[in-house]
Amino acid sequence: MPQFSERFLSMPVSLCRMQKMVHLKSVALKAPLDDSDREFPYSVPVIKAFQKIEFTSPVTFFVGENGSGKSTFLESLACAIGSVTAGAKSVESDETLQAVRAFSKRLRLTWQLRTRKGFFMRAEDFFGYAKRMAQERIELINDLRDAESRFKDRSQTAYDHARAPYAKEIGLIEKYYGEGLDVGSHGECFLKLFKARFVPGGLYLMDEPEVPLSPLRQLSLIAMLKEMVQEENAQFIIATHSPILLAFPEAIILSFDSGRVHAVDYESLEHVTLTRAFLNNPEAYLRHL
Repeated sequence: MPQFSERFLSMPVSLCRMQKMVHLKSVALKAPLDDSDREFPYSVPVIKAFQKIEFTSPVTFFVGENGSGKSTFLESLACAIGSVTAGAKSVESDETLQAVRAFSKRLRLTWQLRTRKGFFMRAEDFFGYAKRMAQERIELINDLRDAESRFKDRSQTAYDHARAPYAKEIGLIEKYYGEGLDVGSHGECFLKLFKARFVPGGLYLMDEPEVPLSPLRQLSLIAMLKEMVQEENAQFIIATHSPILLAFPEAIILSFDSGRVHAVDYESLEHVTLTRAFLNNPEAYLRHL
């Protein structure tokens, strides 16, 4: 989708200003933790010290080194919200979320406008979701063929009624996902999923969505986020390492480094300064390896 990135790059900065529609206003701890809370995720310093986060922008980024707790907190938030997942399992049944589900029950959410729309997605969950969608399509096609076989000698009205529900569901899957989420490159399929699943008024929690995306495709994602924020009143909370995504205009960046959650500006981020320094003089870094 290069048209998205080209459109974004051609926009004056003044046109990138975002509406201030924030569905989820804050998340806070209901009561202080005590010394008995030592197992994961309480063993993560930023979780142990957590008090409150206020969301003041439709786009908030969680940033930090590996192991800083940003993904763990995002998972806990998804469980507290009861987010629909773009994955193979729900937040209630996913075994990998068992520990954070307990922590999520200690979180108090404050809403400006409660929304049930949106989803939670971790990059590693994508293939499970794609596989599930492909399997559902196969099952629907088999059910359709079975209905057509059983009603082929009945009236046209009975035949049409028998096949209608299956044909409708197959048509919807193909409308939104084409031949399937497993057709095309990893990055193209990611963007296809976002395009199909982004709806007005949604709250989206995304963990490292940049993983399969080239720099150009990351710009495409930025353009999609901007459109959803400005025109569709969507809110995004995203954990990322990408200096490209982090440059989203007027986004709030929250660092999980140093064992506490704190706001940081784009230019001071190590992700940005290190990437910029490396690109300016890669030999200075590579000769020490």
